[in-house]
Amino acid sequence: MEVHALTRFARMSPQKVREVARQIQGLPAEEAVQLLRFIPRKSARLLSKTLASAIANAENNHQLSSADLIIVSATVNQGPVLKRSMPAARGSAHPIHKSMSHIRIALGSATK
Repeated sequence: MEVHALTRFARMSPQKVREVARQIQGLPAEEAVQLLRFIPRKSARLLSKTLASAIANAENNHQLSSADLIIVSATVNQGPVLKRSMPAARGSAHPIHKSMSHIRIALGSATK
């Protein structure tokens, strides 16, 4: 049985979040929580909150033990882009794209 947690519209580029998400795939959930605690990046905090939500979903909704959970997948998709402009020389403007991402973590039971 897989348990999911989803964080939508996280104000960070998907590319930056994917770098940390690749490091936790396939790890036991408790080990991934410890690993994310010591990664000094904003994306690690976002993934940590989503992982904590997935663990809580597994314990409360599906009566699974957190010790038996492993991370089946951690995917990060592109969200909407806020389009802004910055003033530039001689009255022109340069576009600024502020990316968002959707983070999805799926947990599975290690013992079948």
